[in-house]
Amino acid sequence: MVFEREIEAFLRHLETERNLSPHTLANYGRDCRRFADWCAQQGIDSLTILDSQHLRSALAELHRDGLGGRSLQRWLSSLRTFFHFGVRNQWLSHNPAIGVRAPKSPRKLPSVLDADEASHFVALTDTDPLACRDRAMLELFYSSGLRLSELAQLDLPHLNLAAGTVLVVGKGRKERLLPVGSHALAALRQWLPQRAALASTGCQALFVSQRGGRLSTRGIQDRFHKLSVSQGMNTRVHPHMLRHSFASHLLESSGDLRAVQELLGHASLSTTQIYTHLDFQHLAKVYDSAHPRARKKPDQGGD
Repeated sequence: MVFEREIEAFLRHLETERNLSPHTLANYGRDCRRFADWCAQQGIDSLTILDSQHLRSALAELHRDGLGGRSLQRWLSSLRTFFHFGVRNQWLSHNPAIGVRAPKSPRKLPSVLDADEASHFVALTDTDPLACRDRAMLELFYSSGLRLSELAQLDLPHLNLAAGTVLVVGKGRKERLLPVGSHALAALRQWLPQRAALASTGCQALFVSQRGGRLSTRGIQDRFHKLSVSQGMNTRVHPHMLRHSFASHLLESSGDLRAVQELLGHASLSTTQIYTHLDFQHLAKVYDSAHPRARKKPDQGGD
């Protein structure tokens, strides 16, 4: 494959210097290799001859093949980052992706649970060790708005029960100290003695599997799927849905967008602003159901 050496160096950089998740690394690798395949078909075997027209041609072909707007935007973003790395390493004199735009697609609002649904989902009643673990895991997710990867990476020293806080390492290895709610603290206190009996020697992970090792992101996703069924949820609940619900409910109650941004660990406020749309949807529903003239049709007769 053309550019294989450069792509491998780029992925090592993302893994070691930017601490990106395996899922994100896989996306970058897939996007870069997809472009490398296109270049090979066009007889292009050197990065130095690439220009913006090559990018536009590849983009147009992907669009014709049915790739959606969001996927095209991610593909172009991956290549823009790859080429920036290439300029830094003097493989390229310029970034050919600068100025190239992908077609826009409507922004899809994230799915959230309402407060009652979220409370019902996390309220597990079984008392066996794995149920205690799952309850602590769900409560912490909803209490502190963690990402899936952040929760899976938590170690025992990250948790401070006395202070009611958890230290999270987010994207780009950025740390943030988050408050932990009383329900989550109670569930964690019940889980820790059970964890001590399950965990393998030397394992520091806060959440462990039945075999005693760190519970993986895939393992957590599988637990969410099974709990969605056992808790009688109307929809399949995934980890990010609890994070979205945390953000939406907090913004709905406080109205403090900056605070929600800090708690979520968003680098840009524009990322957090999507929750203002969710909040408006909630307010619109309240208005429609409560205002005496909200849905009444005006009198059609004349004076």
